[in-house]
Amino acid sequence: MLAINSGSSSLKVGVYCYRDGDVFALLSGSVSGVGRTDGRLKLEDAEGKELLNRQYTLPSQREALGEMMRALAVTAPGEVAAVGHRVVHGGPHLTEHQRITQEVVETLRESVHFAPLHIPPALALIEATEELLPGVPQFACFDTAFHATIPAVAHHYAVPERFYEQGLRRYGFHGLSYESILHRLRAENGGEVPKRIVCAHLGSGASLAAVLEGKSVDTSMGLTPLGGVPMSSRPGDLDPGVVLYLLRAGQFTADALEEVLNHQSGLYALSGGETAMQALVEARAQGGPRATLAVEAFAMSVRKFIGAYAAVLGGVDLLIFSGGIGEHSAEVRGLCCEGLEMLGIHTNDAEGGSGKVRVMQAEEEMQIARHCFRLANLSEEVSTAKEHAAP
Repeated sequence: MLAINSGSSSLKVGVYCYRDGDVFALLSGSVSGVGRTDGRLKLEDAEGKELLNRQYTLPSQREALGEMMRALAVTAPGEVAAVGHRVVHGGPHLTEHQRITQEVVETLRESVHFAPLHIPPALALIEATEELLPGVPQFACFDTAFHATIPAVAHHYAVPERFYEQGLRRYGFHGLSYESILHRLRAENGGEVPKRIVCAHLGSGASLAAVLEGKSVDTSMGLTPLGGVPMSSRPGDLDPGVVLYLLRAGQFTADALEEVLNHQSGLYALSGGETAMQALVEARAQGGPRATLAVEAFAMSVRKFIGAYAAVLGGVDLLIFSGGIGEHSAEVRGLCCEGLEMLGIHTNDAEGGSGKVRVMQAEEEMQIARHCFRLANLSEEVSTAKEHAAP
């Protein structure tokens, strides 16, 4: 099973097999710098041994996937049984992981206005995969699907109902990350998870989710991945009047404003041009005022959502950090936990190994593989084959 997870300038893939009731990684690969001259393709085996590390110039995701498939053909020759794609936004009509059909493709095309930066590249990769692997079944795994359980009181915006009927509502994202975390918790605890969980997926894109008895009941991102906490270059929640002001006073077109909100805001704007959290943490330690503002504004926003979700859930049994920042920056985790003692969360728990705080790796590609084996019934075929195999 081949899992494909594309970002704005990156592509991650995983090759998986199924055995003993779960999926296991055979290979993992990544392409960075898509659209730049300093692109790089890497491949590792299941033990993390580097198999390939080469620089490329890859103008688009399509070329990146083609180069990755050529590399996989050499390092992992064999038949691909199915392909799974991470699709960020399914719009109002695609709310479950499912096999990609022509109808699904058409529905995605009709939903482009919900995620104009994310859906077109996903469609291009689906088309490219069909060309590279003709006839191999493909599956769409939607980041929004996990949040389909959010109740109306949390997903309705206070705008006229006609807009809701057009699909204007809170969708939420990073669902595959949250699903992978819950899968691991269940595996560790005999199928059970703590009743009240707050998950904080903190990376270039960042969101939090309130999880009650294993189901999402609220999340910080909304209609699009722009909302919630400030991110590397996205602003997070804004007074709608800010957008009106920028449209009127700044004489922005919608496209120009979208560029500002997606690529010139968040940590980039607060710090004066830096988006890497580690660099900001180091600059803050040296007393840099803009870096200090960016780091502390980010942590304060995360902390406010944790407190809000404690109110939604009636308390917090477990706080989980994941994502690049959440997994690797103990300092930021500590700042996010400041002032939460009334919830039983302490800053010295931020190392992630004590109290109510845990650090868990997001395993989106692996979660895609799980869904695809299930949807393609490949896991059943493997189990049946094992049962009938000669001793």
